[in-house]
Amino acid sequence: MAVMKFGGTSVGTAKAMQQAISIVAREEQQAAPLVVLSACSGITNKLVHIADAAGRSALQEAMALAKEVRLFHLGLLDELIESAALKEELALKINALADRLERLIEGVDIVGELTERSRDMFCSFGELFSTTVFAAAMQELGHKVEWLDARTLMITDDNFGFARPLQDECEANTLGIIRPLLEAGTTVVTQGYIGSTKDGRTTTLGRGGSDLTASLFGAWLCDNSIQIWTDVDGVMTCDPRLVPEARSIRVMTFSEAAELAYLGAKVLHPDTIAPAVEKNIPVYVLNSLHPDAKGTIITNDPERLSGMSYDGLVKSIAVKKGQCIINVRSNRMMGRHGFMNELFTVFARYGVSVEMISTSEVSVSLTVDDQNYSAELIGELEKSFGEVDIEHHVATISVVGDNLRMSKGVAGRIFSALKDVNLRMISQGASEINVGFVVGEPEVVTAVKNLHREFFSGREGEGIFEKPAGSK
Repeated sequence: MAVMKFGGTSVGTAKAMQQAISIVAREEQQAAPLVVLSACSGITNKLVHIADAAGRSALQEAMALAKEVRLFHLGLLDELIESAALKEELALKINALADRLERLIEGVDIVGELTERSRDMFCSFGELFSTTVFAAAMQELGHKVEWLDARTLMITDDNFGFARPLQDECEANTLGIIRPLLEAGTTVVTQGYIGSTKDGRTTTLGRGGSDLTASLFGAWLCDNSIQIWTDVDGVMTCDPRLVPEARSIRVMTFSEAAELAYLGAKVLHPDTIAPAVEKNIPVYVLNSLHPDAKGTIITNDPERLSGMSYDGLVKSIAVKKGQCIINVRSNRMMGRHGFMNELFTVFARYGVSVEMISTSEVSVSLTVDDQNYSAELIGELEKSFGEVDIEHHVATISVVGDNLRMSKGVAGRIFSALKDVNLRMISQGASEINVGFVVGEPEVVTAVKNLHREFFSGREGEGIFEKPAGSK
């Protein structure tokens, strides 16, 4: 059995849904899969705007956007469903969901306050719409399919906006409800972004949470594979929007993929890998637009990794924009124990996550998301430690690959490729698979292109790197 997760662009139009259904049908020839869907592309953003408009009592704006959501999904229905009876039945379901969305808008408008709990309710509608349409389209084509509400399966804590699944309850539900259906040859369609508390309040797992859900379901079911279907040919050597010559990576280790996810690669959600690693289930990152492309296999299986050696050691280049550098300078650092603990306690108190760090005898430089720090945080740092300054509009660039730290010459090649770029900060910590540095955002394209040329130019024929499907 397999878990198949389709992202928003893979179900964003009627044509995309038809393509996804054909991919599911191909999998059904082996065994009935569990299909996990995101909301159609753009819908979650629209629901967030609806929630914000309702929260500030912009009732007409919120209702107009809700009407767009209703009409979009009714339009999908018209394109996908031919049976008059099924179309009427599905239209009733879509309109019922849309009516509930409008009642929620009215409720928030009356109260005059948007809570995180209410926001989760707004965001939950996207996947309820997409899975309802998708399951009906499969049903009309003759598939044996069951639609399940993930909120009856994925029981979470009450951390609205970023809820975490309760392992024991979720696994029991998965084995007790989903497994019997799959074993009976029924394809199951469900949502990946939403769950509920024990007392039935709707939660969301955060953006990208459907990847995590797919991975958890795969681990609990001990499936043969977890398939993440996107609109790119797997994990790439770098962002193809920065370097059009970017290549698809055929195979990666779990540690490499996890590092890339945390460092800014958009293909995978950072939490996705952990459940798969625990059960050693291969994760396939595939392109729904080119289903015959090989994509990327993420695994620790020695047999799959054998024959995939590569001389450059670098697998991919990750970029995370929208960062800032906070420089803290203090003579109190010299020879003093406990200083770093005190420093990071301040960041923890303000809920700010540190991305990258570099230290010297009397200074610490670190990067954080430019939207997350506050004037209060900076004020406390100045009061407690000394001089503080901030550099805005920077990006972290991370070069990822196995055993980089232990490989002679790689660091030299990295910095030689960057000789024309101003490096604002350099960091290489305990990780053996990542060398990171910070540059100004205007220099990101130059830096990444130079690095890609140094490590990947002309290497698509080596077996581990491939041109994307459809490229020349």
